[in-house]
Amino acid sequence: MSFPSFPRILRRAIGPCLLGAALLLSASAGAAERTADPKAAPNDFLEAVANNMLDAVKADPKALQGDPAHIADLVRRYAMPYVDMSKTTRLAAGRYWRQASAAQKDALVQAFTGTLIRTYSGAFTRVTSGTQISLLPFRGDPKAQDAVVRTTISQPNSSPIGVDYRLEQTAEGWKVYDLNVEGIWLIQNYRNQFASEINRSGIDGLIAALNTKK
Repeated sequence: MSFPSFPRILRRAIGPCLLGAALLLSASAGAAERTADPKAAPNDFLEAVANNMLDAVKADPKALQGDPAHIADLVRRYAMPYVDMSKTTRLAAGRYWRQASAAQKDALVQAFTGTLIRTYSGAFTRVTSGTQISLLPFRGDPKAQDAVVRTTISQPNSSPIGVDYRLEQTAEGWKVYDLNVEGIWLIQNYRNQFASEINRSGIDGLIAALNTKK
């Protein structure tokens, strides 16, 4: 089984030279790493994480050469600590999450994490000096438990792409758990595909499918 819809939308949003929808913001390579404070205002938090991620990619020769394993390591270091993959996976699994054993839940989170890292690592190979991601004015309540941070991705000779990030306030501060590319939310897209695979081959079948997806 494959999970084509969201990765395809992601690649279309990227375009031939456009950076994928990830926790990035345009910045000059070599800038000093910023402190990403999960307890700051949502836009400030995301901006710091984003700048650090893009700086790391632009400053790393192997990443700029498109080395997927190397880029995946950068994603794990700079982006994944600020993503709540347990919540993302639980919401994507929907009602089937309650049917899973503790071991299956752990395995599903790990498998889905690997799928998303592979998806975004492929996007990071398209970083160029012309890539820019801008934060839009924050519309919500920064003291709320749930917030949406809106961004636009732009590239010369391409139309801007809107990408929204949904964050939850946790005991550790803000965590990203969902994103919207071109009007399609990641969790909703994968929920339909997860349900289809679970109905066909069970939860273990879904875990196997995610682990074999390259």
